[in-house]
Amino acid sequence: MTWVITSLCRDKVDMACVEVCPVDCIVQFKGDDPKFPNQLYIDPEECINCGVCEPECPWEAIFEDEQVPEVFVKDTELNAVITERREEFEVPEHEDVDPPTPEQVEENRQKWAYSA
Repeated sequence: MTWVITSLCRDKVDMACVEVCPVDCIVQFKGDDPKFPNQLYIDPEECINCGVCEPECPWEAIFEDEQVPEVFVKDTELNAVITERREEFEVPEHEDVDPPTPEQVEENRQKWAYSA
């Protein structure tokens, strides 16, 4: 693993990270399995560990694998499964959305019981 997108992205799916990724390793699940919630994922086999995605995420959902907070450990495992099921994931089309306010980011953190 290199970088991990955590549950802080769940149902937020801001595409800013997709736009800056030089190798298109940020993907979205397109299958029909509730194991994969509506969020973005980083394909660990495609990621070149450049880190340009992390500062672009307005939800602050991206962490280096060794820095993933304990509350999001399962997200690391979920990102790793992508390599086994890559055909069910695709690079999403970039969509412009308004960035969240600091209050929305904080509310999302509280939802996941995470404090930075």
